[in-house]
Amino acid sequence: MVTAGEFPFALPAGYTDEEGRVHREGVMRLATAYDEIAPLNDARVRGNPGYLVIVLLSRVIVRLGELKQVNTRVVEGMMSQDFIYLQDLYRRLNEQGHPRLPVNCPHCQEQFEVEVQPPGEA
Repeated sequence: MVTAGEFPFALPAGYTDEEGRVHREGVMRLATAYDEIAPLNDARVRGNPGYLVIVLLSRVIVRLGELKQVNTRVVEGMMSQDFIYLQDLYRRLNEQGHPRLPVNCPHCQEQFEVEVQPPGEA
């Protein structure tokens, strides 16, 4: 069940767990101010600022397939295309407040917004 402030997604490739199961469908919630600042106290982030996004995503992904929890190890093990997809989704949801993208019609060049659909959905 998805609640207010949560957004379903489907990873392009899917996370493969230790047992070989692929997890694609998930839910990301909007970040809180604490989600943004708490990782700054993490030793891994202090040692490598690039690790910030891994900690941040592990905090806001509330579900991924049948996994019992999403932690930094799960995010570290994602395929690059899934990691980039989640970074972009996080940015759109938390900076722009919605999962929509501006696009231009290839025929008339009129600009409009489309709701981002998870891969595989029509």
